Amino acid sequence: VTLHLNPISSVHIHQKPLVFLLNSPLPLVWKLKTERLAPGIQRFFFVSLGSVVQFEKGNFSLSAETEEKLFPEKNEHLLQWAQKEYGAVTSFTELKISRNIYIKVGE
Repeated sequence: VTLHLNPISSVHIHQKPLVFLLNSPLPLVWKLKTERLAPGIQRFFFVSLGSVVQFEKGNFSLSAETEEKLFPEKNEHLLQWAQKEYGAVTSFTELKISRNIYIKVGE
C-alpha cells in the first residue's frame, strides 16, 4: 500500500511532528511518498506486527522512526487506545481494500 503524505493547501511546507498508526490484519509493506514535508522533523510510524515501512530515496527516513506494535483488534478499541496514548486523534480512516491512501497533514 502506498501512503501519500502532503500538507494541506494553506501550508507550504509541513514542519511539525507526526504520528501514524498503520494497522492491518495481514502484514503489509507501506510505501511512503511525501511532498513538502520539512526534513529533520520527527515522524513516527507504528505498524502492525510483520509490517514494514519503505521510505523514498532521500533523507526523510533519517528523522522517521518505525516500530511494530500489537494494536487492539477492533477499530473502536484502536481509536480509544490512540486517544489515551497520544491525547488526541486528528484523523481516522478505515479502508477495506486500497493500493493508495492520500492524507493531507496540517493544522
